[in-house]
Amino acid sequence: MTDALTQVAETALSEDAAIVEETAERFERPIEQTIEWLAENWQGLSIGALVALGIVGLMLIARTIGRRYQDRHPERTSFKDIIASVFAKTTLIFMVVAASNIVIHYTKVPATIDRLFDIAFIVVAALQGAIWARELILGIITSKVAEDDDPESTLANALSLIRVLVSIAAFAIAILIILDNLGVDVGPLIAGFGIGGIAIGLAAQGIFSDLFAALSIVFDKPFKKGDTITYGGVGGTVGTVEKVGMKSTRIRSVTGEQVVINNTKLLDQEVSNINEAFKRRRTIPFGVIYQTSPKKLKQMRALCEEALSGFDEIEIVRCVCTGFGDSSINFELVYEHESTDFNEIVGTQSLIHITMLEIFSREGIEFAYPTQTTFTSAPDGTMIMPYPAALSGALAEIDQRDDPPAARKPAAKVRQAKSSPDTDCE
Repeated sequence: MTDALTQVAETALSEDAAIVEETAERFERPIEQTIEWLAENWQGLSIGALVALGIVGLMLIARTIGRRYQDRHPERTSFKDIIASVFAKTTLIFMVVAASNIVIHYTKVPATIDRLFDIAFIVVAALQGAIWARELILGIITSKVAEDDDPESTLANALSLIRVLVSIAAFAIAILIILDNLGVDVGPLIAGFGIGGIAIGLAAQGIFSDLFAALSIVFDKPFKKGDTITYGGVGGTVGTVEKVGMKSTRIRSVTGEQVVINNTKLLDQEVSNINEAFKRRRTIPFGVIYQTSPKKLKQMRALCEEALSGFDEIEIVRCVCTGFGDSSINFELVYEHESTDFNEIVGTQSLIHITMLEIFSREGIEFAYPTQTTFTSAPDGTMIMPYPAALSGALAEIDQRDDPPAARKPAAKVRQAKSSPDTDCE
């Protein structure tokens, strides 16, 4: 019995020793493998660790600088402010995963571990990219709002909506990239998004077209608030832009009323921005009577230059004879006025008209107006007056008595022309 018990005890002890030895080997084997792996890959680990530490260090420095710069310039009105805000949004988890992935790529690891780190890096990189893209786009839009300096501007009103749309778009693209790298077929998902987008676009076509037209006006800046514009072609509307809204633009017409027009419809037309015209070209057509001597006709440009000489910021372009009309010799005076104030431009043109009238009156040049002279002849062909000579004399006396001195001379000429059968008709 004693021998049997001894044998059983020895057997148990040997089994326990085997178990302990196996357990020790089980713990020692990974440690030994790890030590061997480190010995084999210590160079790659060192290089990867140095590269990872350098990249993480640079990202930490960039994030710190960005946050400090953002604290000093919270308004984000310049490109530096926007870049600083982008750097400030770099997450710590992205830095850690990026550093680990770099170290893994410099060493030999099992395929499963390598794939695991790749997936982790794709996920955090896609999300970090979405954060950066969102911050960059919103920073640019915010800087435009700050440039407008108008809390009621289009971008200021639409900023909350734009922030939501940009966030949805950025993270939706990030999710699609993640799913595609995980082996998921994103084709049907993209097709579903496309069909949904088409449906929404068709349902809100007018709203979105006007919204994008408003953004086009804000970023392209064909005109801005306070500019005087004309649209609609010849005979179109002239007015001052009061507000560019998300759907429509409000224009104060020169006649006083407010004109509201859809942004899409406005951009579909030819728009002239008067504020961008450094000078305005004006044309004054006029005609003189055929009795004007050729000598006076040759002096017409000099007389028009004299009429313009008393006005600043005006330069004559040309003064030419454009042809022969039914009752006048036609001229065209073209000049440029270096002004963008419409009221000043038309007021100066009115004074030019009056000055021309004074100079032409001084020189004895008469402006032409539509007239018709009737010649009456007897049955034998002899030209006769249409009224008795005595009546002609009485009319002449009335004209001389009632007309002012400046108008008597031209009136006498007209009477003389009508009383002479050989006079050319005007």
